[in-house]
Amino acid sequence: MPKAKGKNRKKKYNYTVNRKKLKRKHQRKSKPRIECEQIRNAWDDKKSVAHNLAEMGLAVDPNQTQSIRKGKVMPMDVDLTPEQSQLVRKPYVLKGLQAVADLPEKSSKGISTDMIDYVRHMIENHGLNYKAMARDEKNYYQDTPKQIKRKIELYQRHHPEECKALMESVQQAKMDL
Repeated sequence: MPKAKGKNRKKKYNYTVNRKKLKRKHQRKSKPRIECEQIRNAWDDKKSVAHNLAEMGLAVDPNQTQSIRKGKVMPMDVDLTPEQSQLVRKPYVLKGLQAVADLPEKSSKGISTDMIDYVRHMIENHGLNYKAMARDEKNYYQDTPKQIKRKIELYQRHHPEECKALMESVQQAKMDL
């Protein structure tokens, strides 16, 4: 059986590769990117993970910060261990994390543009006649009148001003006829 072609060749140094750039790329890939901005800005690469987190007042192991007592519920005792009584050198990290945690969460739920176009078309052409909407040629998914009604209600919840303006324009168009 023949040998693989590249096995016996002499290794040659590649002069075209920038070794400094290659080293930086390797270092950047070996260190994980810290997602939290406050922790990333306060992080010191020369110190260990435990030391960095201790300076910020954060716990390395959450299981060691609060012991789990099984069987009975006891009142909270405030016992400071020597590790907890260490000086927090970077309190601004904790304040920043608390400020971010206190911000209200934005609702990520929304309606697709296709759904908005579909609902607008139905309302413009049929008003609130759901049975006529169910028979419309643009009803590709063959939604029932009740399903179309739910989609319109969803549109009204997410875009109340636009829906109100649309309904008024439909009413105005009916009156003009």
